[in-house]
Amino acid sequence: MYSAAPYGQAPTAFPVTGPPAARLLTAALFLGVFFYFWIGLDPFPNPNAVDLKTPYGGSSNRLNQIVVVLMSGALLWVILGKANRRYLLCPRVLLLVMLAWFCFASLFAGDPATAFRRIVFAILVCCSSSAILLLPKSREQFTNLMAIGLCLVIGFSYYGIVALPHLAIHQLTDSLEKNLAGDWRGLMGHKNIAAAAMVFSVFFGLYILRARSALIGGVIVVLATIFLWKSGSKTSFAMMPAVLALVWIFENVRLLRPVIVVGGLVLINTLLISAAASETVQQLLASVGIDPTFTDRTAIWSITLQVIGQNPVTGFGFQSFWQTEALFRSGYSLHSWAVTAANSHNGYLEQFVNAGVPGFLLVISWLVFLPLGYANRALAGTNNKLVTRLFIRIWMFSLFFACLESPFFGNSGPIWFTMLVGVFGLRLQAFAHLIEETPAKAVVSSGSPLATNAR
Repeated sequence: MYSAAPYGQAPTAFPVTGPPAARLLTAALFLGVFFYFWIGLDPFPNPNAVDLKTPYGGSSNRLNQIVVVLMSGALLWVILGKANRRYLLCPRVLLLVMLAWFCFASLFAGDPATAFRRIVFAILVCCSSSAILLLPKSREQFTNLMAIGLCLVIGFSYYGIVALPHLAIHQLTDSLEKNLAGDWRGLMGHKNIAAAAMVFSVFFGLYILRARSALIGGVIVVLATIFLWKSGSKTSFAMMPAVLALVWIFENVRLLRPVIVVGGLVLINTLLISAAASETVQQLLASVGIDPTFTDRTAIWSITLQVIGQNPVTGFGFQSFWQTEALFRSGYSLHSWAVTAANSHNGYLEQFVNAGVPGFLLVISWLVFLPLGYANRALAGTNNKLVTRLFIRIWMFSLFFACLESPFFGNSGPIWFTMLVGVFGLRLQAFAHLIEETPAKAVVSSGSPLATNAR
């Protein structure tokens, strides 16, 4: 899908025809990675099998670890044999610094071994999300594979609604969150994850509608939107049209781009965090009909804000605070149910908990500020604008979604993986050639900016 010409030289044509076995391997590997994150090894999980008081990392799945290692190894073996391997895991310097800091901070975790194991898993997930974009031979193959993958995922989810409603729909008999009864979750473990996946599906569907087939793309958009509505996730349902509108403004009004992204994130997070610390803000929100607890999230944020001050430099180690015995036995358990939370339910606060202020700054640089620059460069270039728009939509939705959830480094499920596809994809759109396929051969789009060396 992406290639590079030597700096300062004109791009050349790249054939997309090749041994059928090689093309089949590319397709199988692409879909295998996509299905691993979007379907998983245990679709339609039993909600009553979950025990929130299991210490973090105490229920490690050996099969899952083996599959991830083999999958990542296969991806690297294929990508390292391709000319575009220079674009794997960029920007490498920042990622290496962030990795080093996470490792250092995890030395102070209650269980460093578990923290390091999670860091290794996070590295493999990042490798997979970066490599998957380098697999397709052209934009057309990428589009076709995404259409196949999404049709199967959405179809499988609807199958669950019809044939396995006790697993695909939240029930009153669920051991947790009985108030969600009737909300669709499909093959995912929770309706919020399913809702975010359907928002991504709408974005992909809109892209496929314009780039490949109005019929296929339209069906994906309609079915995903219906599923999103039935999931009962008001946040994701409201965010989807808002993000579509914001991305349109983002594309057309350059001066407003930092205001939309940086200003929007600062404003929303300030409001949310204030709701956890100030009764005045809670009363103000209630007066305009907004739930001042944001479905009990303020109780979690209250604990998070208190513990951030305890270890502001190193935090508590990578994913080493929530769902630990130390937390369950702490004084917080005497007065708050929030000790059973799986995470901070705010991706930005979570980084302070994971690795302190330095960790937060590194993650924000990687996920917010650098992609903003990539988007500016990609929109000013001549790479395919439909692909750029797709990646911007994914990236922007994920950033705002992270104000109410903790998707960053969530190493299972579709949300973090798909966000990384958007982030790595924006960099590729900014610095690499997007190969377009013609009936006879694939050529680099005329006028495409020359790729630079990976950095």
